[in-house]
Amino acid sequence: MIFLLRRKQSFKSILTKPIHFLSNESKHHIFPPLLSLKPSQNPQFNNPRVSSFKPLSTQSSKFPEYEMPTVTWGVVQGRKEKLVSRVIICDYLKSIGIIPDELENLELPSTVDVMRERVEFLQKIGLTIDDFNEYPLMLGCSVRKNIIPVLGYLEKVGIQRSRMGEFVKKYPQVLHASVVVELVPVIRFLRGLDVERQDIGYVLMKYPELLGFKLEGTMSTSVAYLVSIGVNPRDIGPMVTQYPYFLGMRVGTMIKPLVEYLISLGLPKKILARMFEKRAYIIGYDLEEMVKPNVDCLISFGVQKQSLASIIAQYPQILGLPLKAKLSTQQYFFNLKLKIDPEGFARVIEKMPQVTSLGQNVIMKPVDFLIGRGISVDDVAKMIVKCPQLVALQVGLIKNSFYFFKSEMGRPLKELVEFPEFFTYGLESRIKPRFMRLKHKGIRCSLSWFLNCSDQRFEERLYGDYIEGESEGPVFVMGGKLDLPGNDDVAGDEEDESDDEVLYRRTVSL
Repeated sequence: MIFLLRRKQSFKSILTKPIHFLSNESKHHIFPPLLSLKPSQNPQFNNPRVSSFKPLSTQSSKFPEYEMPTVTWGVVQGRKEKLVSRVIICDYLKSIGIIPDELENLELPSTVDVMRERVEFLQKIGLTIDDFNEYPLMLGCSVRKNIIPVLGYLEKVGIQRSRMGEFVKKYPQVLHASVVVELVPVIRFLRGLDVERQDIGYVLMKYPELLGFKLEGTMSTSVAYLVSIGVNPRDIGPMVTQYPYFLGMRVGTMIKPLVEYLISLGLPKKILARMFEKRAYIIGYDLEEMVKPNVDCLISFGVQKQSLASIIAQYPQILGLPLKAKLSTQQYFFNLKLKIDPEGFARVIEKMPQVTSLGQNVIMKPVDFLIGRGISVDDVAKMIVKCPQLVALQVGLIKNSFYFFKSEMGRPLKELVEFPEFFTYGLESRIKPRFMRLKHKGIRCSLSWFLNCSDQRFEERLYGDYIEGESEGPVFVMGGKLDLPGNDDVAGDEEDESDDEVLYRRTVSL
């Protein structure tokens, strides 16, 4: 009986004695939830058995730029206590305008203080109540374990702190990510594609969903396919900087069908590769909703099918324009103001597709100048159909060339109507020096004969024993080599080049 009494007293003393025998390391290991709360913040800490513990420090040596929370998660609770705490937290969220319905199956902290600090922390970086309602699951992220490490790393790779809230609004799922397992590999992948370090932040702000992609999935396959059709691997980095969205596109359903359709129109892969390198956003054009309807639109306006490849090579953006509306407006304008019929308008589009996006006031300036110098409206229309580049030239350049033509060369206006390309050549670099040499030698020839040739060919013509006949300009042959009538010797110099290389070099200037 005495033995049992002593044993009972000994057991009672153990229960009431403060826990001084635990080391600091043991405390952190056994009671991490308890240690994250200040005694004044929870009545459960008034118990003398817990009062000897000190709360965790609110400072962090790893991410000193963000203020650590004073509380992190809460205390260990039973089932009933958890239900009560959940009700209290949901009432708090409702009181500030957050709808907590989606948090039903999410583990929440045990005290409302923890949730309050999460809300206040996210509001400090720029998020609003509407943002929380848009993606309430972000409230399940621990400030210490999730949010601060992620934000600290994003700032390190180039996301400005002032735009951190904007970034999280675009892609709030990033708060759930592991820095080491998920974020770091994606950044290394981008650097491996030759994306410049200073451009990483810009790329992520443009397309933050990149951080959620698997490296071995869509990103790798899209890059591999583009390289396989001829895109230079060194240009992938600049392409990502310009249009990172193609990294998230599936090859089989988006990129490959677009490439195959453009090839079917007569565009060689080499030209497509150069187009993608310079204008990566073309990859994002929707094939069914945008590209095919625009191609059909061009044909409906009188453009010849064999000219489609040349049009796309000259002006790839035409595939992504609201083309029907633009062509309708320009066709009506050309017919009303310039007296160019629909067939002539189609020839203009074939030679200079950029005219679809040219402002009407810009077009009228050179037209008004030429009409004001005595050239009839019909002749101006003929000049534009033959050389549409006229409508895009600066009036000052046209004026200088015209006055030299009239005062120094003394030729009739009929020659300008027959060869409107005269205005596209540089006055000081080509027209003046060549004309002076012709004048010195007493040679009389057409404008085309001495202007529409290379410097080498001009020298040969200048010192030749006879004046050779004029030849037509280059003709675009779909998918093949350019035919240069009367220039067999030039074609002979290109035997070492492939058909695609000759086509690209002579018809495309990206």
